[in-house]
Amino acid sequence: MIPRRDLRVVEGEILLVDKPSGWTSFDVVNKIRHTFGVRRVGHAGTLDPLATGLLIVCTGKRTREVQQYVGLEKEYEAEMELGAITPSYDAETEVTLRRSIEGVTESRIRETLAQFVGVQQQLPPLWSAVKVGGRRLYEYARKGKDVERPPREIEITAITPGRIALPAVCFTVVCSKGTYVRTLVHDIGERLGCGAFLRSLRRTRIGKYSVADAFTVDDLVQLHRDGRFSA
Repeated sequence: MIPRRDLRVVEGEILLVDKPSGWTSFDVVNKIRHTFGVRRVGHAGTLDPLATGLLIVCTGKRTREVQQYVGLEKEYEAEMELGAITPSYDAETEVTLRRSIEGVTESRIRETLAQFVGVQQQLPPLWSAVKVGGRRLYEYARKGKDVERPPREIEITAITPGRIALPAVCFTVVCSKGTYVRTLVHDIGERLGCGAFLRSLRRTRIGKYSVADAFTVDDLVQLHRDGRFSA
């Protein structure tokens, strides 16, 4: 994506960034901060390190607008693996339990996915940055401690099944802020009775903003080298 104007990053910009796998959302913020020499940088809606896709980053005076993007509807493309469970509900931790997927049919998978559409209570995963008792949940998880986690109200607007090649199942989900797709996957696996974990996740949309219009981190670095920004 090449801008039609210079990027006024220091003064204030809304940047759409395609976060790479292995980077935290803060890694992206930090890269922009140091690349463009701008102090005020914030993002709207954290992505897990293994997830890829759209991250809205605000700089300069536009950081005051971050909250207006946080609450927007999100769309994700996900792949889950049935018959296996991990402590983090995704591929960040090793599989600790395997179950048979015998009797799990494509029609049953489609029916189960449809059951999760609507407003519901969702329990945040233990391996997450949610704070309980002044500490991040992942801090308890790393010490092998389980703690009571308050559920959150979320809404799944739509779940559309994609490729089903057991044990892999791909789907697209449209959901509200605060939704953990890896928890959704875990809950789907439990309802199917075979368990599941999130193999991959890509955020494709936030509100009206699409990842198709986003910069890669390398794009931003190259634009800086080319002088395509101004204070």
